[in-house]
Amino acid sequence: MKYGNDERKLDEIRELAQRAAGSAYAPYSGFRVAAVLEGADGRLWSGANVESAVPSLGICAERNALFQAVASGAREFSRMLVYSPDGPAYPCGSCRQALLEFCGSETQILVMSPDGSVTGHTLGDLLPCAFTLPHPEGWEDLS
Repeated sequence: MKYGNDERKLDEIRELAQRAAGSAYAPYSGFRVAAVLEGADGRLWSGANVESAVPSLGICAERNALFQAVASGAREFSRMLVYSPDGPAYPCGSCRQALLEFCGSETQILVMSPDGSVTGHTLGDLLPCAFTLPHPEGWEDLS
């Protein structure tokens, strides 16, 4: 899988993910995760997982980055890189479904291992037979 035309941009995304992993709060699992989401316009948003003693109150790195991007007005995305210094990390089912709300099935999901190697997938590969509803008319004008 191609990782995009701009290798310098991918290097920037990798570095941002490594920095974001340092902000993860994972006292219960010990598994720190960071995600960097790239907008169609090239802007980047990073997120880290934040755990809670009540698991449903925490947030995954992927949704953290996605929700920050959406809150800033972005609605179109080209790829996400997910990284953990503690082992390969793939988006969970909830994150995959949340990403599908704004990303097409061909959106690249890159997984970076602690050794820096990157494997690529599409969101459709990771979420086959996804649940979708049509967006209401004018939804893209909500920004």
